[in-house]
Amino acid sequence: MSKAGRQLIKKILLGCLGVAMFLGIWQLLMTVGIISQRTMSTPGQVMETFLVKLSSPDPDGATVQEHFWSSLKLAMAGFFSAILVGIPMGLVMGYYRTARRLLNPVFEIIRPIPPIAWIPIVILFLGIGMPAKVFIVFMAAFVPCVINSYTGVKQTNPVYIQAAKTMGAGHWRIFTRVCIPSAVPMVFTGIRISLGSSWSTLVAAEMLASTNGLGYMIQMGRTMIRPDTIVVGMLVIGCTGALMSILLGRVEQHIAPWRD
Repeated sequence: MSKAGRQLIKKILLGCLGVAMFLGIWQLLMTVGIISQRTMSTPGQVMETFLVKLSSPDPDGATVQEHFWSSLKLAMAGFFSAILVGIPMGLVMGYYRTARRLLNPVFEIIRPIPPIAWIPIVILFLGIGMPAKVFIVFMAAFVPCVINSYTGVKQTNPVYIQAAKTMGAGHWRIFTRVCIPSAVPMVFTGIRISLGSSWSTLVAAEMLASTNGLGYMIQMGRTMIRPDTIVVGMLVIGCTGALMSILLGRVEQHIAPWRD
């Protein structure tokens, strides 16, 4: 077996060991009574609830798959909207001084506002439908895209820019052939952060009068005092986010292999 194959197997085994240790500690804390079973479910109960929810809509009116697809559509709509707007905006702000002076003051005002703080004003303007929820997720994912794209351009090696100017390159060619490729690693870092922000804001977005979705499932679990349902929703969100992060890493390796 090659060295790369052995490293992959070692990485998988260590990951499985970490998960097993986490579950073991969780079960131990429940068994000795440090965590009360009235406020938390055991790993076995959570797994049982997950398997039941694959085919049963009880007690929140939908199966896990239905909740998942509803949340996935919402999270991805806000996430990709943020990428399409935030990355070009950050790149342009990083290179063109006029754009930076024009857009940066507004962005600096918007940046510190938590995504949840937008909920009241969004309800007034967009109601409580899908567009309102997408906007909340968009605001969570938008800021990291802009900041990291901007930083990536600003960190471009000045030697490369001067070399391009020496060879007669204009601003547009320097921007597209030097600055953007240099910024790609930071752009992907921003995309990763935005992806996590999209899923973490999902629960708040689905508080807007939802009837399905993982956030709604978690809220219903809290209302009905069902910690097993709450944990199932949290684990589905966490595992989905982790899987998407892995896939994003694979895409990054193809687009920016020089990062490693």
